[in-house]
Amino acid sequence: MEIINTIGRRKTAIARVYVQPGKGKIEINNRELKDYFKSEIHQSLAKQGMVILKVENQYDVVANVEGGGIKGQAEAVRLAIARALVQVNPEHKPALRKEGLVTRDSRMVERKKPGRRKARRKFQFSKR
Repeated sequence: MEIINTIGRRKTAIARVYVQPGKGKIEINNRELKDYFKSEIHQSLAKQGMVILKVENQYDVVANVEGGGIKGQAEAVRLAIARALVQVNPEHKPALRKEGLVTRDSRMVERKKPGRRKARRKFQFSKR
């Protein structure tokens, strides 16, 4: 099997992931998973698809992530890994879809409107 290349996005984070058969090593921006995502929650988010399919020790993952915050980046990596696993074996898709890992979360930050302090926040109303 050759290297599988996929892209995952979340908010403004973009993750390019390369998956190939290996021993389960996950590298993000040339750093180990534990070094890049300090929080245990973000580490488990990133490898959630592999854990669900019980293939953590079968594939090596190399990811390039840019933009967004830590959580958005972790979720972008999660989507990209899930897409790669579906490319490897299409029979994985129903299990990943059941957990909601195949669907791209399209929610973005709402833009700030002119004449307002934030996207929806109006100026304080004074009766007198």
